[in-house]
Amino acid sequence: MAGIYIHIPFCKQACHYCDFHFSTSLKKKGDMVFALQNELLLRKGELKNQVVETIYFGGGTPSLLTNDEIQEIINSVYSNYKVVENPEITLEANPDDLTNKCINELIDSPINRLSIGIQSFFEDDLKLMNRAHNANEAKSCLEEVTKHFDNISIDLIYGIPNATNAQWLENIETALSYGVPHISCYALTVEPKTALHSFIKKGIIEDVDDEAALEQFHILLDILESNNFVHYELSNFGKTGYFSKNNTAYWQGKPYLGIGPSSHSFNGKQRGWNVRNNNKYIKSLQDNQLPIEWEVLTKTDRYNEYIMTGLRTIWGVSLSKIEAEFGISYKKYLLQQADKFINQHLLYIDNNQLLATKKGKFLSDGIASDLFKLNL
Repeated sequence: MAGIYIHIPFCKQACHYCDFHFSTSLKKKGDMVFALQNELLLRKGELKNQVVETIYFGGGTPSLLTNDEIQEIINSVYSNYKVVENPEITLEANPDDLTNKCINELIDSPINRLSIGIQSFFEDDLKLMNRAHNANEAKSCLEEVTKHFDNISIDLIYGIPNATNAQWLENIETALSYGVPHISCYALTVEPKTALHSFIKKGIIEDVDDEAALEQFHILLDILESNNFVHYELSNFGKTGYFSKNNTAYWQGKPYLGIGPSSHSFNGKQRGWNVRNNNKYIKSLQDNQLPIEWEVLTKTDRYNEYIMTGLRTIWGVSLSKIEAEFGISYKKYLLQQADKFINQHLLYIDNNQLLATKKGKFLSDGIASDLFKLNL
């Protein structure tokens, strides 16, 4: 099984924390849709022995596409790839785009999963992040989409400067009140060259408080787990049967095609990435040239990637898989490096799986880096 990720590089405005690739100009949207379709055509041989089980529209803001444009891209997938009978087809959407007209169109489309970028139900937070929607739009869109869609995920951000634990708790409880079966929660991070980074550096906005973020992370764990959500990946919580198939495939090392500017691809042994420039991407596809570079992953690269992704999930890192795929020396090295974290009750071993404890989950990325091997 494989997945296809389609990057839609357009947004109404730039969120202050975002370092993803996008443009706020929609002038080339039609050309981009054509280029995406052509890339799907030119790369169909890459998945010739695979069946596509997930199609994911990410961004950027995919909900800026018209229903016809979405349908054209999906048709290109079906024309060029083998697709399972009932694939998971996800559309990332912003609340301000999910008007009644848009929702009614989506009901009749092949989209069967929505991932909605709420981020917060508080006006001050949304203004700080420069989100295009307001709190009322967030709530009204959820009231409407939950009438028509069963498989809905919403994004929330914690660790926002000056946001109290009480406000964070209210954000979680508001999300739960709409009965959504999946919630993705991310700590606000300060990426270089973003507006947020500049504002903090100038003292306009307070810096992110890691201790406050950790407190809010544990509030999140307690509330969602008590409401029957499974914390199946560091930032993702789902009820049984509602885990993201697309994201789970990434963490479990399944192959996927990344279509669109800046998107990444993985085939098990190589990783590829498209040019991070809309004009260059479009021009290349107009000339029937793929704007992609590839690197061959060494055994150590693949080991490190498995450690990073595995440790973030409930499935952990299989010691049997480490030995079978990488050799006994890698397993011995892993156990040696993991020993101090086991003694600190940040990691534990159960049924031959190396897993993060509740205390260790928030630190799993940092812990993973200490378990990496260097290419020699």
